[in-house]
Parts: sequence; structure tokens; C-alpha cells
Amino acid sequence: MVSSRTFMSFTTLTFLIFLVTVFALYWSLRDRRTQNVVLLTASYIFYGWWDWRFCLLMIAASLVDFFVGLGLNKVEEPRWRKVLLTCGLSANLGMLGVFKYFNFFAENFQALVTKLGWHVDPITLNVILPVGISFYTFQTMSYSIDIYRRKMRGTTQLIEYLAYVSFFPQLVAGPIERATHLLPQFFKDRVFSDEQARSGCKQALWGVFKKMVIADNLSPIVDTAFANPSAYNGAELALATVGFALQIYCDFSAYSDIAIGVARLFGFELMRNFAYPYFSQSVGEFWRRWHISLSTWFKDYVYFPLGGSRVAKPRMAMNVMITFMLSGLWHGASWNFIIWGALNGLGVLPEILRPHSRRTAGELPAEQPSAKTFARILGTFSFICVGWIFFRAGSFADAILILQRIVTAFLAPVGGLLRSDETDGRVWVVAALLLGAEWIKRSEWHPLAGIRWPQPVRWVAYSALLWIALYLGTFGSSPFIYFQF
Repeated sequence: MVSSRTFMSFTTLTFLIFLVTVFALYWSLRDRRTQNVVLLTASYIFYGWWDWRFCLLMIAASLVDFFVGLGLNKVEEPRWRKVLLTCGLSANLGMLGVFKYFNFFAENFQALVTKLGWHVDPITLNVILPVGISFYTFQTMSYSIDIYRRKMRGTTQLIEYLAYVSFFPQLVAGPIERATHLLPQFFKDRVFSDEQARSGCKQALWGVFKKMVIADNLSPIVDTAFANPSAYNGAELALATVGFALQIYCDFSAYSDIAIGVARLFGFELMRNFAYPYFSQSVGEFWRRWHISLSTWFKDYVYFPLGGSRVAKPRMAMNVMITFMLSGLWHGASWNFIIWGALNGLGVLPEILRPHSRRTAGELPAEQPSAKTFARILGTFSFICVGWIFFRAGSFADAILILQRIVTAFLAPVGGLLRSDETDGRVWVVAALLLGAEWIKRSEWHPLAGIRWPQPVRWVAYSALLWIALYLGTFGSSPFIYFQF
């Protein structure tokens, strides 16, 4: 986990000063090319604020795919195009493997050969995981793959390309943008739009509120329980699990909200990354609403190339499981993440194998849910929470202990976790109010969008949200969860 003291997190005063400075300089310029230089420079300052050495790694990853793209523009022979793409993907996956997965595979290899009776001295690397490496690596790889598939041509403009890869609002935790969507925006002249800026500020404000008031205040409850699960009964661990489900949603979707909002301040539109996932009526629908940019990335670049749904059902099931387990591994070098991915894959299988039951994202019921609809939503949420236990637990043994206690001792009273020295019960009330607001505004991207109140009332509401965030929040004290991925 990255300390917020060493990184320019969105909820720090440092970032606010940085944002105001870059915003003023950017819009004082009228030339698109110069604006792109400002964004590129600002993005590397933003990333280098944590550790400037990892800017070199991002430049290397970016240049690999830039030159692969140029090569694919010129090469027509299929075999050599495949060689070029393979070289690019190998370089990207190699960097990701060294920094993120080397120790995991080395330790598992040692454990395997030890069981076979051999002795192998462990070889591990003492390196820090660069923030956001999984995000920008996937972004550059999709650029090369899309050129290889002839969905676009590789750009010859290095400044615009580097700005696309390093764009600071979404650099370290997404959304994972496709070059076909974001890169062309760097080639368009941008004129300041008051309407776009207001929209961005509202979405960013909603993100700040979710992060500071809910996610950061749930963190002590969740951390306390998962650090020592043997000290708590089943009811308390169930409450902590629900708390983590709300925490990770309010934390990660908050980052996306702020990223989308900040991007709009500079005239850019990022893709939607969350669409009220906890209102889903199936696990498959959940994954069409949760971390949409990653889900669609794996669908387009892993699931479909494996054969997708165009193969026999046994092979289709295997494709689903491979895709979800790789998605789990993407989140971290741990068997817990792989198990989490496999559980979600199993949850998606019934819907994949019975396509007539498929619901598309965006089809939230317009009316209040019936008992049957509510039961499906609650059942899906419960299944997702089981997966979150493996995602959050410190070890497989801890995850199993938590599950056992929830199943066997659920009727025990809830005490220490509802109120503790670190927080109080208000966070649960605010979280419930947030879910209620999201349900009411489920036809919009976020609850502050599409409000038709008189202007004075709107400003009072926005100001109240900001002051509540400052009063109840923990300003800049907790990094975003997905910084570690």
C-alpha cells in the first residue's frame, strides 16, 4: 500500500494546489499542441511526486508500444505483424511480471520443488510495486493490439501519445482507456466549456464525498476485523465484510468519479467505470457494472481471443474461468485474488451458459423493486460479499476462518465493530443514505447529475456536501485502495 504522504492523492491539499495551477496554465494557452505539452508535463510531475524513478519505467512501457505501433503501420505481412506485436506484449508483460509477480512465482516454485524433495534457495526481488503499473501497462498493450487488429493506425505524434498514456486524472487507477476513445481527443482543439466544467465539478464532488466520508471512515472497522479475524464472532465479521463491500465501492468508484470530473475540467471525456453495481440482479450483470473498463478489457483481449461464446459449452466455461482467474491475478500476486476471480467466474457461468437470461447493464428497473427483484439483488450482493472475503483477507486461512464463523456463529451479538475508538455508527447511516440516493438517481451517471432544483438550493446542497466531507472525512489520510494494483 502506498502512503498518502508520498503520493499526490486526489484528497490532499497538494493535489488541489496542483490542479488549480495546471488548470490556470492550461486554459491560458490557446494552442492545442502547447496544451498537450502542459498536460504531459503535469502528468509526469503528478506521477513522479511519489518516486521520479518510476517515471522512467512508464516512459519505457510507453515507447515500446509507440514504436510497435509505428512498425505495424508499415508492415503488412501477417507473420511479421504478429512478431512485432509479440515483442511489444512480451516487453510489457515482462516489466509487469518483474515488478508485480516475480516473487509470487519464485516462492510458489520453491514450495512446489520442496514438496518434491528438492532444495532450492529462494530468489526474490526487493522492489517496490510502482503505483498504477497494471493500469498504464494494460492501456499501452490495448493500443498495440488495436493497431494490430487494424481498428486504428499508430500515431506518429509522440507528445500526444505520451500524454494519452500518462493522462494524470486516470493514470494510477483508471478508467483503463482505449486509444480509439481517448487518444483522438488529444488531436482536437479544446475550448473551455462552462457546462462541461460544472458537470465535472459535480461528479468530482460526489467522488470526494464517497471517499472521505464513507470509504475512509469504514476503513478502521474493516482493517480491525480483517487484521485479527479470530477475535471476532460471525456477526461482527459479516458486518465487517459488508463494510468492506461498501468501502471498496465508495473508494474505487470515487476515484473514477474524480478522474472523470477532473478530465472534464480540461475538456476530455473518460468512459464510465461504475454503473451502480450493487443493484445488479446477477453476478454477470454485476461485472458489467463494476470496473467496466477492466471487465471490457478482459472480454475484448482475453475472452474473445480464447473463443468467447463461439465454441462448445465446456470450452466456453473454461474460457470464462481463465478470464476471471487472470482478472484475479491482475489485482495482485496472491492465491486469494485468483480464488476470488474463480469464484466470480463460477458465479457468471450460469448466465453465460444460458444467454437468454442475460441482462444488459443499464437495465435497472424503472419502478420500485418487487420482492422477487429485491431478492435477486440481495442474493447477488451476498455472493459478491463472499468473494470480497478472499479479496480482503490477509491469507487463505483467514478467509476460511471468516467464512466458517459467519456460517456457524452468525446469531452472536454485534458489539465492538459497530462503534469503536476509530469511528462511530454515523458512517453506516451515511452509507445507507448514499445507496438510497443512488437508487433514486439510477438513471443518471451519479446522484448529483440531472438535478433541476433552483440554483440557490443546488449551491446550498453542493456546499453542504463539501462541508460534510471536510467535517466527517479524513482529509488525505488514506490512499485509494486500487493504488496497490
